[in-house]
Amino acid sequence: MKIKELLVLLFVATMAFSCKEVKKSDTVTDTSEEMEDNMSVTDIIKERKAEEIEITPIEHATTIIEWNDVVIYIDPTGGAAAFEGQKNPTLILITDIHGDHLSTETLDALDTTNVTFIVPQAVADELPEKYATHLEIMENGASKKLNGITIEAIPMYNLRKEALKFHEKGRGNGYVLNIDNQRIYFSGDTEDIPEMRSLKNIDKAFVCMNLPYTMTVESAASAVLDFKPKQVYPYHYRGQPDVSDVAKFKQLVDAGNQDIEVVQLDWYPNDEY
Repeated sequence: MKIKELLVLLFVATMAFSCKEVKKSDTVTDTSEEMEDNMSVTDIIKERKAEEIEITPIEHATTIIEWNDVVIYIDPTGGAAAFEGQKNPTLILITDIHGDHLSTETLDALDTTNVTFIVPQAVADELPEKYATHLEIMENGASKKLNGITIEAIPMYNLRKEALKFHEKGRGNGYVLNIDNQRIYFSGDTEDIPEMRSLKNIDKAFVCMNLPYTMTVESAASAVLDFKPKQVYPYHYRGQPDVSDVAKFKQLVDAGNQDIEVVQLDWYPNDEY
């Protein structure tokens, strides 16, 4: 009986010690997790600051987007002088073959040694052979992930009968860039086509408006009110001979939906627009 009692006491003591150790271990784990959580908040804030998406307007349709170590040139034109002081590109997106979107002179002046070009077939056909190995050719509706960014090719084309000669369906690409949970849309040269009106969950939309090549201010505002981006940036608004009334565009958007923020950047730094 004594041996049995001794074994029972030993078992109870062992269980009590084990439970105490487990509890102690849980407490250490909880404290460690709290410390990690506190540290992660700071780290996340720092990381978010490091990962902010920076947008730089160059001129007309030419834009630079920076995120982390990725530098995206969209429709680079203007020669080397337009990019003085800017970082070298990682990706170059070109929407169409017209000279305000495709400038081989500018491309030749840039350091494109390690660049990937995202282009429609029509642009690829216009580029010199030396760029052939750098190309990712995308058709309307295609999607590719490069450098942590998912790129969607969106149709861009004219609707008005008198403007069909400028941009035929299937030739050029607008683009949606999925960057760090944000969806950024560049319209390229287009009118208020159904594919634009049906866009979903757009955070920033860069929307063209210039005659006779793209669309009116009224058409642009109508399309924006349909697909409801969080922010819209009027760009590509110098036409021939007139400049589109971006103030009127803002009035129309504000009147239709005050939740859409109209952001005006300086797209024509050398002109009084």
